Amino acid sequence: MPGSYQLTDTHTHLYYHAQTDELANQINLCLDKNIDRLFLPNVDAASIPLVLETVKQFPDNCFPMLGLHPCNVKENYKEELAIIEKAIAEHKIYAIGEIGLDLYWDKSTLEIQKDAFRIQCRWAKELGLAIDIHCREAFDELFELLDELKDERLFGIFHCFTGTLAQAQRAIALGFKLGIGGVVTFKKAGLDLVVKEIDLQHLVLETDAPYLAPVPFRGKENKSSYLHYVAEKVADLHELSIAELAQITTANSKQVFGI
Repeated sequence: MPGSYQLTDTHTHLYYHAQTDELANQINLCLDKNIDRLFLPNVDAASIPLVLETVKQFPDNCFPMLGLHPCNVKENYKEELAIIEKAIAEHKIYAIGEIGLDLYWDKSTLEIQKDAFRIQCRWAKELGLAIDIHCREAFDELFELLDELKDERLFGIFHCFTGTLAQAQRAIALGFKLGIGGVVTFKKAGLDLVVKEIDLQHLVLETDAPYLAPVPFRGKENKSSYLHYVAEKVADLHELSIAELAQITTANSKQVFGI
């Protein structure tokens, strides 16, 4: 492995390439960039086999999470949750995710999104697992839920964190790490100013591939191998080498996932 550091992508949908030659290609691109730990969140019942197949093919590099994405919380959400819960009982996973609230696409499902989130947080607590949170245009509602559910067993990652410094501090106070992805490289997003103020012990890195590609690939398909652009940006903000940043953020990811 070139270099002497190890990067971790704490959130990637790389499994969308399952059953294609592109999957191995993308894994190899990651390994070339010292990215050898990839955590895969499913989004619904149908995506579970893709996650599990990817993990089976690359067990040393890919680690599964399972949950129901808030955008996939529909009228049949209890049936979806039952399928996911069965899969969790049958397979080793490392977090419940991705779960959360999303009011960008559909505000009408807020109450059932909340119910699905409560149920999945209960699973995480019972299993001693982290939760991987998706939050889009729903910080107030999510913090209200987390205040309700908070105890010493609730922990995890605010995936794709893009909030304010005050929201970052509140998430950290609740016991969560912040997942920093490609948005930190966007000039006008303002996330770089927030990240600069946050102690590195609270940060993990991610891509959310194939979404939210960092500069210089903004607007194109994201890849987990682009994580090093995120790492370089965060390292620059904290005036560290990429090796030092990798050591800290990978250690943080091990603390969250237990591996």
